[in-house]
Amino acid sequence: MGPDCIWQGVRSPVVEWPNANTKHGPRRCVGQHARSCAHSRMQRVQPRDELHPREKGRVKTGNMSGEREALARTFDSAADLYLGARPDYPAQLFDRLMVTTGLQPGDRVLEVGAGPGKATLPLAQRGLRVTALEPGPALAARAREALADYPAEVVETSLEDWHGEPNAYHAVVAATSWHWVDPEIRYAAAARALRPEGHLAVWSTEHVFPVGGDPFFAELQEVYDAIGEGQPLGAPRPAPGELADLREEIEATGLFNMVTVEHFDWTVDYDADSYIRLLRTFSSHIAMAPDDRQHLFGEIRRRLARRPDGRLRRGWGAVLSVARRA
Repeated sequence: MGPDCIWQGVRSPVVEWPNANTKHGPRRCVGQHARSCAHSRMQRVQPRDELHPREKGRVKTGNMSGEREALARTFDSAADLYLGARPDYPAQLFDRLMVTTGLQPGDRVLEVGAGPGKATLPLAQRGLRVTALEPGPALAARAREALADYPAEVVETSLEDWHGEPNAYHAVVAATSWHWVDPEIRYAAAARALRPEGHLAVWSTEHVFPVGGDPFFAELQEVYDAIGEGQPLGAPRPAPGELADLREEIEATGLFNMVTVEHFDWTVDYDADSYIRLLRTFSSHIAMAPDDRQHLFGEIRRRLARRPDGRLRRGWGAVLSVARRA
């Protein structure tokens, strides 16, 4: 059986929660867990997810290093899995993107790190003319297949190496890809591509832990620890609505004025096969030693086989940051 998407309700009223464990202060929380996330407690362990803490540091600081570039390229090896294994972004996110940016059918959008078209397709379905940048040849090919019926262009390059038309796009969009772009140039490159008053829209998906959620991930931590891939004690387990946003980073550039930051949350149910397919699309798991990866996947199968339905429920969160070119 494949993954079943369970959307946990449409956009909720804005909730202020000043006691949240964040340097950014109160945030707006969207979704069913908006009221509970203020009272949730950070727990002490977190399973290994998309990036190891060491990899996160390498990805987010300094110029585009060979190590970070090598990690980014690992996704191309998972091109055949990525489109089906990764969760779909909520339709509500795209609806809010259209509203907050004022985008209209026919407007030009530059997408950064399009992958196989996971976000590109919903953008094109809303009538936007998308130029999608994707440096991975296999991923770019999958994106072209997904977009064959739409007026979208897939360019096999990265934002760092792209030299397209300046001041031409109504929006620059990055879906779970912005952290792979060189932080020294990404905002300047986006501003260069945008028309006056154009918008930058960035979001990512991360593992979140609803109050009373599935204990499988905490229990699996001992397996990650045994193969030397565990998170350190005290690593955060963010509840829905607690993911960090890019407000401070964007405002510090002086190139953009913030429009909104909005949180979305949902869950996906996985059996062993579908969850392992998901993990095979994470750079950390692709780069894992084959014996360690085999041991981890075997433990996932063994533990889920003990459950009556053989399934786990994973929480997903996304933070949409929208800013207007200054």
